[in-house]
Amino acid sequence: MKLSRLLEPELIKVNLQATAKSDAIIELLDLVIAKYPDLEREEILNSIFEREEVENTSYGRGFSFPHARTGNVDRMYVAMGISKQGLGDDTMDGEPLRIICLMLTPRNISKFYLQTLSALATFARQPENRTSIFQAETAEDVVNLIAASGIELKKELTVREIMTEEPFFVTPDTTLKEVANLLFKHRISGLPVVDSNENVVGVITNRDLIRAAMPDYKSLISNLALTYEAAPFENLLRQEDRITVKELMSTDVYSVEEDASVVEVAAVMLFKDIRRVPVVRDNKLVGLVVISDIVSKIIRG
Repeated sequence: MKLSRLLEPELIKVNLQATAKSDAIIELLDLVIAKYPDLEREEILNSIFEREEVENTSYGRGFSFPHARTGNVDRMYVAMGISKQGLGDDTMDGEPLRIICLMLTPRNISKFYLQTLSALATFARQPENRTSIFQAETAEDVVNLIAASGIELKKELTVREIMTEEPFFVTPDTTLKEVANLLFKHRISGLPVVDSNENVVGVITNRDLIRAAMPDYKSLISNLALTYEAAPFENLLRQEDRITVKELMSTDVYSVEEDASVVEVAAVMLFKDIRRVPVVRDNKLVGLVVISDIVSKIIRG
C-alpha cells in the first residue's frame, strides 16, 4: 500500500498559523473534526496530549509525529501541517519544527500505525523530500510529492521501525567511571560495546557493575544477618579509573539486522531474558532495541 493513499487533501494544511506544536496539533485536529464531525474532539485531544506527556514526538529533521491510539476512532486518520516560519518549540537536533504529522488510530492496529510512522519517517529522511514539501503551495502538491516518492507501507513490522538510532556505546577500554556516568546521565541500564571498527563485541550493564563490586554475593546472601554497609562498593570505587569495560562486559551478545522481525526478536528477548539487542548493518552498530521499546512503541503506542 502506497503511503500517499492514506492522505486526504482536506486534512493537509500547507500554511499553519500556529507558533507552537501544541497549537499546531489543535489546528490539525480541527481539520479532522471539520470533515468528520461525529468524532469526539475533546476526548481525542486529551489522548494526544496525554501521549505527548509520555514522550516528546518531535524526532528531528523538522518533523514531529503526534498521535493517539483511542477508542474514539475506528480507522486511521492522518493530518499533516506545514509551518513556513517554523514553530518555536525546542527540538532534539536544533532544527526548527516545520512539519506536523498527526495520526489517530484505533487501539487494536498498533502494527498499522507503526508501518505508517515508518513510511513517513522514511520520507522525512531524504533531504530532497524535506526541501520539496517545505515549498509545497497546496495540499494537492503535498499528496503528489509523497506519491512521487513511491514510499509504501511495509507488510512486516521490523526492528528498524522501533530501534533507537545512533545509540550510546562504549569501547573495551572505556573506564568503569565513564560507564557509570553514561548510565546515570542518560537513565539507561546498559550499553553495547564496540571495537575500533564499530563491530559489536559485547554489552555492559548496571548489573555487571554491581556484580563486580560484589563477586561473593552468594555468600552474602547466606549471611544476611551480618552488616556489610557499603564496603564492597567502596572497594570498587577506589579503582573506577583503572577498571575497564573489557574486564566486566559480557561477550555473549545476541544482535540482529534492521530487517529482523520484531515478533521474533521479542520472543528471543523473553526466552533468553535479555533487555537490549544491538542492531547491526554489515556487523557495525546502527541501533539498539530495548525491551521498553516494545512496550512503549507497540503496546503503549
